[in-house]
Amino acid sequence: MAAAAARSNATRLLSLIQSGANACPCHSHAHSHGPTSGAFSSLLKYGRNYASAKETTDYAFEMAASNIRFGPGVTSEIGMDLNNIKATKVAVYTDATIAQLHPLKAVVESLEKHKVNYVVYDTCRVEPTDTSFKSAIDFARQHNPDAFVAVGGGSVIDTAKAASLYSAHPEADFLDFVNAPIGKGLPIRKKLHPLIAVPTTAGTGSETTGTAIFDYEPLKTKTGIAHRALKPHLGIVDPLNTRSMPSQVHASSGLDVLCHALESYTALPYNQRSPRPKDPIERPAYQGSNPISDVWSLHALKMVVEYLPRAVKDPEDLEAQSQMLLAATFAGIGFGNAGVHLCHGLSYPISGLNKTYKHPGYNVDHAIVPHGVSVALTAPSVFRFTAASCPDRHIDAAGAFGADTAHIKESMAGEVLAEKLTRFLEDLGVPNGLSAIGYDSSYIPALVEGTLPQHRVTKLAPAREPAREQIAAIFESAMKNY
Repeated sequence: MAAAAARSNATRLLSLIQSGANACPCHSHAHSHGPTSGAFSSLLKYGRNYASAKETTDYAFEMAASNIRFGPGVTSEIGMDLNNIKATKVAVYTDATIAQLHPLKAVVESLEKHKVNYVVYDTCRVEPTDTSFKSAIDFARQHNPDAFVAVGGGSVIDTAKAASLYSAHPEADFLDFVNAPIGKGLPIRKKLHPLIAVPTTAGTGSETTGTAIFDYEPLKTKTGIAHRALKPHLGIVDPLNTRSMPSQVHASSGLDVLCHALESYTALPYNQRSPRPKDPIERPAYQGSNPISDVWSLHALKMVVEYLPRAVKDPEDLEAQSQMLLAATFAGIGFGNAGVHLCHGLSYPISGLNKTYKHPGYNVDHAIVPHGVSVALTAPSVFRFTAASCPDRHIDAAGAFGADTAHIKESMAGEVLAEKLTRFLEDLGVPNGLSAIGYDSSYIPALVEGTLPQHRVTKLAPAREPAREQIAAIFESAMKNY
C-alpha cells in the first residue's frame, strides 16, 4: 500500500509539473514529416526561431557522422581498408566472447590475407569502467599502433575510442577529456589515429558517434567522453556479425536504439541550447534536435517498432536482424548530432549502483543491468514528464507505435506515448520497472545524486532541466511500469 501511495503521489507531481510547463517554442506547432515537405518545413521552422534566439543560445548546428559501409560480408574488406590508409601496425580491440566468434575470425582472416600487421586486445569489459578503459589505454601506449579496429558492441567500440584518444595524448590526465562536471571536458585538438568500428550488436550506434561511455567507479555512476574527433573513420555494418547475438542481447540492444530515437527526436532544439560556443571546436557533439537529426531519429523509431519484436522472437529472422542493425546506425546518426536526454541521464546511476542484478543472456562474471534495459526502464515516466513541453513530437512518436494521431489531444500526448511504450516493453519481456532489478524507494536519493552530474544529457531535456524533486518523482513512478 505504501508503494502504491508513493507512486500515486509521484504521478500527481508529474501531472502538476506538466500542467505548469511552458510549450517549447521550437516544437510547439504541428509538424509535417511527409517525404517531400517534412524536412524542409522543419528547417524553415527552426530558421524562423533563429530570429528570436538570444545571443546566449546557439544559432547553428553541425552534421557529423562516420563513413558507413553496409552489406552482408563486408567485413572481409577491412584488410584492404587498412592498406588503403597505409596502416603499419593495427590494434584490434574486442571482448572475450566475441574473440571466439565469427566477427573477430572474419576480421583476422582479412587482416592476414592482406598482410596487415596487427595485435589483439581481447579483454574489453562489457559495460566498461574507468579501470577497464585505463587498461586498454595502457595496451595502446605499449604497442603504439597507427590505426585501431574495434570488433564488438558499444562497450568495445567505446573502449577503442578511449585507447585511441589517450594514446595520442600521453601527457593527459584521465579526467581531462571526461565530460564536466565529473571531468574537465577539454576539447580534443590533436588528430587521432583512424579507428574502424565493426559492430556486433544492433544497438549503440557507436560506429557513427563521437561518444565513449563508461562507469566512473569513484562516484558509482556512468559518464563519458564526447567529441567529434572520436568518431570512427569507418563503420563496417555487416549483418553477418549480429547473428550470434542471444535473444536477450537483441532485446537490450534494440531498446537502446528505441531510446536514442525517442530522446533525440524530443530533445531541446539546437537554437535553445546554451551557452553559445565562442569557438566552433567547443560546440558539443550533442547539440539539440535539428531538422537533419529529426529525419534519422524518427525513421529509426519506426524501424525499431516494426523489427525489434521480430528479431527478439526469432533468431533466424535475418531480415529483422539486418533492419535493426540499420536502425541502430540511423539512430546513431540522429542522436550523435542531436543528443539524448533523461532516459540516458537517469540510466547511468541505475547501472552504476547495481551490485547484485545480473540480466539473463549476458555471459559475464559481474552484476549487470544492460545499458538498453537501464534506459528503457524509466522511459514511460520520462515521456509523461516531457510531453507538455513539445506534445506534437510525442504525438509523432506515439504514431510510430500505431496510435491514431488525429485523435490524440495535446494534453494526453504523454499518457498515450507512455502507454504505447509500456505495452511494447511488456511484450518484449523487459523487467517490470526498477523494482524488478532490485531497487525500491529507499534508493531514490542515491539515484538522484547519480543523475544530477549528467549535465551533458539532462540539459537537453525539452524546455527545461528537471530539478531534484522532479527527478525523484520520475524514479518513483518508474518503480513499476505495468
